[in-house]
Amino acid sequence: MSLSTIIAPHVPYLRRYARALTGSQRAGDEKVADTLRALVADASKFEKSLPPRIALYRVFHSVLPKDAGGAAQERGLAGKAQERLQTLAPANRQALLLTTIEGFTTDEAARIMNATWRDVSKLVEQARDDIDRQTRARILIIEDETLIAMDLSDIVSKLGHSVVATADTASKAVVAAAQHKPDLVLADVQLADGSSGIDAVADILGQMQVPVIFITAFPDRLLTGERPEPTFLITKPYLEETVQAAVSQALFFESTREVA
Repeated sequence: MSLSTIIAPHVPYLRRYARALTGSQRAGDEKVADTLRALVADASKFEKSLPPRIALYRVFHSVLPKDAGGAAQERGLAGKAQERLQTLAPANRQALLLTTIEGFTTDEAARIMNATWRDVSKLVEQARDDIDRQTRARILIIEDETLIAMDLSDIVSKLGHSVVATADTASKAVVAAAQHKPDLVLADVQLADGSSGIDAVADILGQMQVPVIFITAFPDRLLTGERPEPTFLITKPYLEETVQAAVSQALFFESTREVA
């Protein structure tokens, strides 16, 4: 089996990680491209003794600049995200994202980062402490399944945030956003009346600047490269700690955004 065939299923998720790491789709995709170029130049960098996804992420980290984000080149929210990233140690952010959003174990993250289990555990703890110091938020949940909406509400409430509204259709979501001006949106893709959470978010972002986390059972629909992709994307069924990490990261990126 060719190397390209082996890594192809894992590239969309590496792109997700790179975007979350940098706060920018463009910057993240550039770093993934650097990874693929490195493999083309030297296929031996891909350690076939490792599970393919771990091996791919390990190559990504081997070509990743120490600052992980570099100078902010984006405008608007993406630029503010890159600027804010400089205040959190890159290694702390990498360890947190690998063990939460990406779902690697601490041992696997340590292998990817070329670090020890103890080092990664400490980095994750430091990252959580830094993020927990950020301001609390008002959250809009767009979800048509009542039990999931209740669960998400409970998860974010444990973090000290408040849920200002829950909407099960795109039209209700747009109205709720206009009324409550949330600090963060959690959005499902497929809603009760057949409407789209993607369309709802597009309409909301036309009214205001607000970070969005998509939570969906079909992540491949949003990881196509054919449209601007979400920086934060959680796959159902999700873990509580995954949602908590994504919420904290999204708010951390947005903590310096200008008030309209």
